[in-house]
This record gives sequence, C-alpha cells and structure tokens, in this order.
Amino acid sequence: MSTNKIGTLCVVGGGNMGGALLSRWCAAGIAEKIFLIDPADVDAPDGASHVRDFAGIDGTADVVVVAVKPDLAADVLTEIAPLLAEHTIIVSIMAGLPLPAMSKHVSTGKLVRAMPNTPCKVGAGVTGLFTEQLSGIERTNISALFDVAGATHWLSEEVQFDALTAVSGSGPAYVFRMVEALAAAGEGVGLEPELARLLSRQTIIGAGALLADDAREARELRAAVTSPNGTTEAGLEALDADPGLPAVIRAAVRAAATRSREISNED
Repeated sequence: MSTNKIGTLCVVGGGNMGGALLSRWCAAGIAEKIFLIDPADVDAPDGASHVRDFAGIDGTADVVVVAVKPDLAADVLTEIAPLLAEHTIIVSIMAGLPLPAMSKHVSTGKLVRAMPNTPCKVGAGVTGLFTEQLSGIERTNISALFDVAGATHWLSEEVQFDALTAVSGSGPAYVFRMVEALAAAGEGVGLEPELARLLSRQTIIGAGALLADDAREARELRAAVTSPNGTTEAGLEALDADPGLPAVIRAAVRAAATRSREISNED
C-alpha cells in the first residue's frame, strides 16, 4: 500500500460504528474498491458493495477493518484468511480485544488496534490507534483513513486503550448525560419540558462549536463567561461543592477504565 488511494478496503460488520465509518470512507472516496461484508440485510452506502460472506470478494484486500462484536472475533479473524496477504493491514475496532489475542487467529497481514468514538459519524470524532507492525508510510495511510472521521492519535503503549476508552470512547455518553441533567434542572426551575430540552441541547452544541473554533483552553473559555459574583459563578460554585464535578468525572473515568481492563482480561 502506498500513500495513494487504498486499492481494496473491506469492512467486516455494518453495525453502528462500522456503518458510520463506512459512510465517511465512501463519501471521501478513500479507496478504489470498498466492500461491506455482513450476512445481514444491510444497506451499503453509495460507493460500497455489500456481500454476505468472504467468498463474494475476488482477491486480497489492502485494508480489512473488523467491526464486529468481540465475542465473534475468533471466528471472523479466521474466516478473513482468503482476504489476507503479507501487505494487508487488519484494523480492529473491537473494544477490549488486545492485539496479542487477535494475533492467535491471524496467520498473515499486519494488525492495528483502533478505538473511534461515536462522533466519527459526523466527522467530529477522535480515534486512538496502536500498532507495532507498520512502517511510517503505512501508519500515515491508516491515519488518513480515520482522519476523514475526525482526529487521530497514535498511542505509545497498547495499555493506554483503557484510559482512552474511559475518556474519549465513553466521553460522549457523559456529555449526553449532562444534556439530560441540564434539561431536567431547567424543568425544575420553571421551564416547559420541551423548551428545557431544546435549551440544554443547543447549549452543549454551541459550547462544543466554540471549543472547536476558539484556540483558548477550556479553563480560559470558562473564565471568560464567568463574571465575578454573577449567576455563572454561583452555578460553578454549586458544581464544585463537595464532592464536586471534577471528583465525579474522575470517578466516572476510573470506573470506565477499570471496566475496560476487566473486559480485556476476560476469556
């Protein structure tokens, strides 16, 4: 594989994440040929061909993205053998499945582990990547593959996936929970339910857009909207009251990271 367009890209599994990434890749024209391999009746986006099994593809692939549930990993990694050549890059987005466990079922090709998050669907995600097998050009190509879905970051150690999962993998759910809580709180001080929902939703959307557009750190943006002795300061003081929002977030991230480690160690 060179730094040019990928020759043949195969995506195994058309679920939420696999389907979201596939749509981004098709829209970007990232590969000359794109196949979705899934036994179910799924709609492939324009630019991809849907086949139900691996026999539906003639020849080997340059990149195979495995986007199935981890409990199917052993079977799927064995079944993709006809697609693999020495140069093939196998990218796993199966959560909690370490590379050594995958390597037991793959006889050739090069393994990469990836952890994208759900905002990849709209091109605003972040993907953590790790491998010990790719050359510099190959790493650049895999970065480019996920760049069309947002930002990419290569991890220095595979063990960092537990922390990454807890922050960026689970993080969107924390934000959505904040929207729910803010809407409920708005109702509690007198807003109509629908108005509270709309205000909380758009507030988070707007804050995220400002973060994306403004180079200042989050703490600087927070300070800019916090007038001394004003309403925002009063609200922040309540958020920081014992145990405080920072402590709650730390607890959430630690719990998620612990669970990620437990999943990785499960047989």
